[in-house]
Amino acid sequence: MSNLADAVLETQMNLPGQTAFYRGKVRDVYTIGEKLIMVASDRISAFDHVLLRPIPYKGQVLNQVATHFLKATEDIVPNWLEAVPDPNVAVGVACTPFKVEMVIRGYLAGHAWREYKAGKRVLCGVPMPDGMKESDRFPEPIITPATKADEGHDEDISREEIIAKGIVSEADYKQLEQYTRALFQRGTEMAAKQGLLLVDTKYEFGKRGGKIYLIDEIHTPDSSRYYYADGYEARQAKGERQKQLSKEFVREWLMEHGFQGKDGQIMPIMPDAFIEQVSERYIELYERITGLAFERTDTTNIAQRIEQNILNGLKE
Repeated sequence: MSNLADAVLETQMNLPGQTAFYRGKVRDVYTIGEKLIMVASDRISAFDHVLLRPIPYKGQVLNQVATHFLKATEDIVPNWLEAVPDPNVAVGVACTPFKVEMVIRGYLAGHAWREYKAGKRVLCGVPMPDGMKESDRFPEPIITPATKADEGHDEDISREEIIAKGIVSEADYKQLEQYTRALFQRGTEMAAKQGLLLVDTKYEFGKRGGKIYLIDEIHTPDSSRYYYADGYEARQAKGERQKQLSKEFVREWLMEHGFQGKDGQIMPIMPDAFIEQVSERYIELYERITGLAFERTDTTNIAQRIEQNILNGLKE
């Protein structure tokens, strides 16, 4: 286990030729001309809030899972990634992002289940069959897009509204749907080889020179939900909760401590023992999702290491 103090909460770099900087929930994004340098920090978010303490190795896990799947899907759709100069860093081309997230669901879970339980049978303009239970598989995967909010919660939106409001052109949106279904199919096949079910996920796309690119992360525990395939049918038949491979356990801990990101709620501070548990769970996630052994990098002076590796990469 690394020293908890070695986790990277945020970076403060001034890179040569830097033209912009943006801090997201978990990533610090530096722009140099047409290049994006994305640093996956060890911050963790839940309920649209960044928690107060970072998780050692989380950034490395996130970055390496994302790059693993970007490389495994580049035959389906071109993506933004060009290089990985450090375990926590991805470098690629800047694209103009579409203002929608393409959410695709193979099973009734999470937000879709909460809406269904409340009596709704249409989500983002897509009908959901009657008589379903939580974690039941949809007859076929459904796409339930969300608007990409700069701050706060993303909001559900239908295909028809996206096109009518001119958020995405009809031709581009059709292409995004095709890519989303093909990527989900590939993710489903790769998960099955690891004894997992890809429950739901989201993809983000951008445009550059008239061409659509896959951007950001894909199939990571922060953007996706996985179930263990073994015992899935038996658990469904008994009405038991499915075994998940996601950061849902962090959300559950927060809810147990009275926090769901609502106004007036005080965010609890995770104790050392729980942070170590979360770190180990993320490493387990990496190994289970990718089928690869996780190599714990030396996290002593991690911010310095990240900056030096980026500078070395820029010289090449």
